[in-house]
Amino acid sequence: MRIIIINGPNLNLLGKRETSIYGYISFEEYLKELKNGFSDMIIEYYQSNVEGEIINKLHETGFSYDGIILNAGGYTHTSVAIADAVKSIETPVVEVHISNIFAREDYRHISLIAPGAKGSVIGFGLDSYRLALMSFEV
Repeated sequence: MRIIIINGPNLNLLGKRETSIYGYISFEEYLKELKNGFSDMIIEYYQSNVEGEIINKLHETGFSYDGIILNAGGYTHTSVAIADAVKSIETPVVEVHISNIFAREDYRHISLIAPGAKGSVIGFGLDSYRLALMSFEV
């Protein structure tokens, strides 16, 4: 099974940024744990701070991969274009958020991506990615 994790803006700063919300571990460190824990899957990783690059990656992988885990960061709440890309592809997408977006600012309570996603995993820290991967094992 081939899965790609796509992270959006500012997630390249995990382990450094707002550690009270996002923790002290970089995503690259956590990715090693995921790959070890899901050795039966091919897990690829992509991160971009640029909306169009995220859309391009969704188009590139959205017809040939078995699953996509997408943490669009702040674009979750603002990007109609990313939401449209998720709806336009065949590969199932699981939306992920490290923090509980419903316990944060009001503008974070709306996800434009959720209606096109297979499901959402929200608020379990970095383990949100592990839970999303488990959804593809079923």
